[in-house]
Amino acid sequence: MVDRGTADELAKALRESIMRLNRRIRQARPVGDLTFSQLSALTSLQLAGALTPRELADVERVQPPTMTKIVGKLEERGLVKRTPHPTDGRQVILSATERGQAVHAEFEKARNEWLATQLAALAPEERQTLAQASEILQKISRA
Repeated sequence: MVDRGTADELAKALRESIMRLNRRIRQARPVGDLTFSQLSALTSLQLAGALTPRELADVERVQPPTMTKIVGKLEERGLVKRTPHPTDGRQVILSATERGQAVHAEFEKARNEWLATQLAALAPEERQTLAQASEILQKISRA
């Protein structure tokens, strides 16, 4: 058990725990040929509704040429579509297709099922503690 007496120690322990949990949740996915980068881009489009390629690259924190490759693969699979930008004819808007939304939902379901299974194995008091921690983490993430 890590001494969580100082804010720095707590920050380190939380960061490490969140990173490990995030990694494990990312691994809980249906078998498929989407890479983590492709799934992340699809998730960003699902959450945002629609983005320009540049906006998507910024959200994903990758260079535009890298995003062009990712979007190309998603388009090949029929998961993403391009539509003309309403005010700038030089740009396009990217959005998830119905198939893309269904694939995203399948991945989300697999992740949620994995986490729900892990939570069900905990004692009720531990689940209550995590419920409270979740509210606090939401507050921190919005700061």
